[in-house]
Amino acid sequence: MAPAKKGKSKAKNNSSSNSLNCNSKSLEKIDCNTQFPPCLRLIPPSSVGISIHAKPGSKFASITDLSEEAVGVQIDAPPKDGEANAALLDYISSVLGVKRRQVSLGSGSKSRDKVVIVEDITLQSVFDALDKASKC
Repeated sequence: MAPAKKGKSKAKNNSSSNSLNCNSKSLEKIDCNTQFPPCLRLIPPSSVGISIHAKPGSKFASITDLSEEAVGVQIDAPPKDGEANAALLDYISSVLGVKRRQVSLGSGSKSRDKVVIVEDITLQSVFDALDKASKC
C-alpha cells in the first residue's frame, strides 16, 4: 500500500490556521491578509458584492451597522412592489458616489437579506464609503 501524500494536507492545514485568526466579530481587530469584512467580496474583474440586511419602512435611509455578516441599511420606502429595492439601490449608489446604473440587485429581491453588485469600483473605496456612512 502506498503512503498517503502529505503535501496537500499540509497546505490545507496552513490555510485553515490563517482563517482561524479572522474569527473576530469586531471589524477593528481583523488583521489577516485582507482588511475587509466578509460581507464585502471582490467579483472579478472590477465589481464588488455587498451583503445587505435591509430594514424597509424607516423614516430616513441610513447605514445602521457594518458587521462581518452584512451591512445593515434602513430604507425609507415600504416593502411593496419593489419600492424598497429601488430605494436601496439609489441610496447605495449615492453613498458610494457611483452612477445608479453601476448598482444592481444580485439576489434577495423578496428577502431582507440581499446581495448588491457594484460595478467598476474597488473594494477599498466601497469599504471606506460604507465605514464613513456608518459613523455618521
